[in-house]
Amino acid sequence: MWHIFEHKDFAKQCKKAPQQVLKKYELWKNLVFRHGPDILKEFPGYNDEKLKGKRKDQRSSRLSLKYRVVYSINDEKVSVYVLEITPHKY
Repeated sequence: MWHIFEHKDFAKQCKKAPQQVLKKYELWKNLVFRHGPDILKEFPGYNDEKLKGKRKDQRSSRLSLKYRVVYSINDEKVSVYVLEITPHKY
């Protein structure tokens, strides 16, 4: 089992997100907790991908067309650090 830690400001970001995005995040969190982040590759709707630039050590998964969950992985402690739920900037 994986440990999932959320950033201290995460609760504020959740208040701004739509209800369907929060439901999809709960499903995402349940999958990652039980099977680890590699399971997300089996679900093309999440479009899980590695980020570039300043965020090269982070990953993102799609929760809706607009919203993404941004996270990083620590293999040593088998943990996932959820940094933010944010509207994707096009």
